[in-house]
Amino acid sequence: MSVTNALAKRLEVTTYREGMVASLAFAGGDVISPLQTRRAAEGDRKSGTTVRVWPDAKYFETVALPMAELMHLLRSKAVLMPGVSVSLLVEKTKQSQSWLYKGGLNDYLSQTLTGEPVIPLFEGEGFADAQSDNFAEGEGAAWCVAFTEDGQPVRESYVNLIPTSAGGTHESGLRDGLFQAVKGFIELHALLPKGVKLLPEDVFARANYVLSTKVLDPQFQGQIKERLNSRDAVRLVSSFVRPALELWLNQHVEYGKKLAELAIRAAQSRQKAGQKVEKRKSSGVAVLPGKLTDCESRDLAHNEVFLVEGDSAGGSAKMGRDKECQAILPLRGKVLNTWEVDRDRLFANTEIHDISVAIGVDPHGPNDTPDLSNLRYGKVCILSDADVDGSHIQVLLLTLFFRHFPKLIEAGHVYVARPPLFRVDAPARGKKPASKAYALDEGELTATLDKLRKEGVREGAWTISRFKGLGEMNAEQLWDTTLNPDTRRLLPVELGAIDFAQTEALITKLMGKGEAAARRELMELHGDSVEIDV
Repeated sequence: MSVTNALAKRLEVTTYREGMVASLAFAGGDVISPLQTRRAAEGDRKSGTTVRVWPDAKYFETVALPMAELMHLLRSKAVLMPGVSVSLLVEKTKQSQSWLYKGGLNDYLSQTLTGEPVIPLFEGEGFADAQSDNFAEGEGAAWCVAFTEDGQPVRESYVNLIPTSAGGTHESGLRDGLFQAVKGFIELHALLPKGVKLLPEDVFARANYVLSTKVLDPQFQGQIKERLNSRDAVRLVSSFVRPALELWLNQHVEYGKKLAELAIRAAQSRQKAGQKVEKRKSSGVAVLPGKLTDCESRDLAHNEVFLVEGDSAGGSAKMGRDKECQAILPLRGKVLNTWEVDRDRLFANTEIHDISVAIGVDPHGPNDTPDLSNLRYGKVCILSDADVDGSHIQVLLLTLFFRHFPKLIEAGHVYVARPPLFRVDAPARGKKPASKAYALDEGELTATLDKLRKEGVREGAWTISRFKGLGEMNAEQLWDTTLNPDTRRLLPVELGAIDFAQTEALITKLMGKGEAAARRELMELHGDSVEIDV
């Protein structure tokens, strides 16, 4: 009242009580009409106080009252005092409105919610009695809480009927009480999945509430009392909320499990979001991997990058490549199986981070429209050994491209290099000088030897060398067999006639973690038709 009086041109107060009427008037904070009392008219049983205020324009941007805020304040008074009718009459427009909430906090919150409650509203109250050792008699809180999955949360708190728009220690007490009760319920029923850590925000994130606290000597922050700072309020509210909710949850176990599920989902989403790994950047630009040996040209039509298995093969490839248009990125060991890896977690893997940065394209889905304008190479070539391990790495990389870079395959940028497994050295025969030929597999080796026999080379006069891996080839051999555009074999990777869903289903069977039975069945059906070089 003192603040209102100081900021008013005029303030009048009239009180009706016990058949008497008292009045007082101020201007600019000073008394201009001293206290006067008179007897009320015969039969007038009025009781209460009228305060009239004329705001002083020099203190305000506008003297017009903020009607929305005023209506919200009046409505809250009706909420906090169930059964009391609160009315607003605008004299200029003759508009009037009344609020009456017989159901109190529950009634109000039910009408205000923007989302559908997951469980019935949790309502309660607790106040200290004369025997309480910790709190003054009458201190405590009344609350109503609803949990929703969507919509803007409704959150209102009051201390001694004063709205605390910025919250404070009483809200912290509510938060703590709710969290401890839900956490206790989850632990009692062993509902928490392995690796999930529950935090107060996981329970509180989808909580809607109206909290009315009674504190004997409240400490507020600021002149307008928008935030409660009383330290004891945390313990006060929590000590009443926690046991009440624990009891309610264990009396309604099904609802308790629904609430636990909501909190656990929030915890999992939070942890997932916290695990998101961004591309490493320096000065706002993605840093090219240190092990990438880049090419000189910037012409997409000619540029190629070879994803090479192992550092030793990478070394030979670096020496044997065409520096103008061929880049080499050596990969260490087996690449991560990314079929079931969330896109946000991809960059946690160094190899995949380096591949993405090197090619200049971010991971994307089949229905996304990725930015391919930063693509650095027209051909992205998978180059692995011609053995079982090499085939496995090839499949892992194809899985990565199909799952997280599908538009690269669609646009025809992904290729598989086919290095040979054998080299055949034939002696000179007649006018023909000594020669060497490369064979991709056993079938090609047989065909090469048959050709030599037809050319008259004596049986066994040739020498067959078998490459255990790319690392055994020198730079010249690697260039001849795998890098030279005139002599290499490069298979383009295409989606083909099978639709995307069928391809996805097949790769799920091959690469999915829970598909061991399907893979076993596949091997039992087709195992005999596959010749594996181990």
